[in-house]
Amino acid sequence: MAELWVERTGTRRYTGKSDRGAEVLIGSEDVPGVFTPGELLKIALAACTGMSSDRPLARRLGENYDATVRVSGTADRDNEVYPRLDEVLQVDLSELDAEAQERLLTVVTKAVDKVCTVGRTLKAGTEVNLSVEVEG
Repeated sequence: MAELWVERTGTRRYTGKSDRGAEVLIGSEDVPGVFTPGELLKIALAACTGMSSDRPLARRLGENYDATVRVSGTADRDNEVYPRLDEVLQVDLSELDAEAQERLLTVVTKAVDKVCTVGRTLKAGTEVNLSVEVEG
């Protein structure tokens, strides 16, 4: 399992890091060039859906198929939650007949429902525990 952390780099600005060398800039909406935490949540969901659908789509369409997963959802600021997130998987299935498209979409939907950990976690809810380590 990768070690993940964020480091504060300024007022409402952080850099997310992994022990594999990845970095992502995080901040509030008024900071240019960063993702908000909520945007990262949505991107994680879209990426998980894309990765979960990758094998069945590649098997049928070939390794070089193009796909985009769009995700949206407005925060309920009174309760600080996203009550609904909507995803749209955009993929060209024009080379398949209607019956083959329907079969493939069924397989893709089942694959995402079965193996997209982010989506499954969001649907099920999860326990989050915070502890604070005081230095000095």
